[in-house]
Amino acid sequence: MPVSCSAYGCKNRRTSLSRRRGITFHQFPKNSGLRKAWVAAFRRLDFKPSNKTVLCSDHFTEADFDRTGQTVRLREGVIPSIFASFPNHLKKRPVKTRSSRTSSRALEPIPDLVHVPKCTVLPKPSFSDHHYALDPDQVKKKLFDAQARIEELQRQLRNAKDRERRQKLILRSLLEQLQHTGMVSEEMYNQLRQDSECWEDEPS
Repeated sequence: MPVSCSAYGCKNRRTSLSRRRGITFHQFPKNSGLRKAWVAAFRRLDFKPSNKTVLCSDHFTEADFDRTGQTVRLREGVIPSIFASFPNHLKKRPVKTRSSRTSSRALEPIPDLVHVPKCTVLPKPSFSDHHYALDPDQVKKKLFDAQARIEELQRQLRNAKDRERRQKLILRSLLEQLQHTGMVSEEMYNQLRQDSECWEDEPS
């Protein structure tokens, strides 16, 4: 069964002919305040629309439509205002949208009120929930470990320098013994002594 427009005296039905003419059909809004405004614009006694009741596009102005998508839609909050089939005594009182604050609030959707319990004790911030949070105790421990590592490396460096000095002293003593026993020539002794002094000058 074709869907028919519910406006007084309107003969438009949802058919292939009306589709070619560009006529669209729109259901009554679910918002109770806006639905009451539509019913008031109809001026039909004891009229109660159902979920399947529709109104055709002939009863809206061009500014009431949103044609940006594939489906023609009504803009939010619009009210039908064109009823050419009304009898003369109804046409004398055109329907106008009220602009008072009370009527505007009646058209607004009622938000769902959700009770949020008050929390008297604030939760402690967690430092482990995020990778960028820093735990002061962990930072302190890492600093102590790093300082202990630096001290250990400095101790190893001092020991290495001490061993190097002892080796140089031993080398010099051996050279002097070799020179006294005549096992190395004077020229060789001076060359080895000179090389030893060069080693001492090198940065450690």
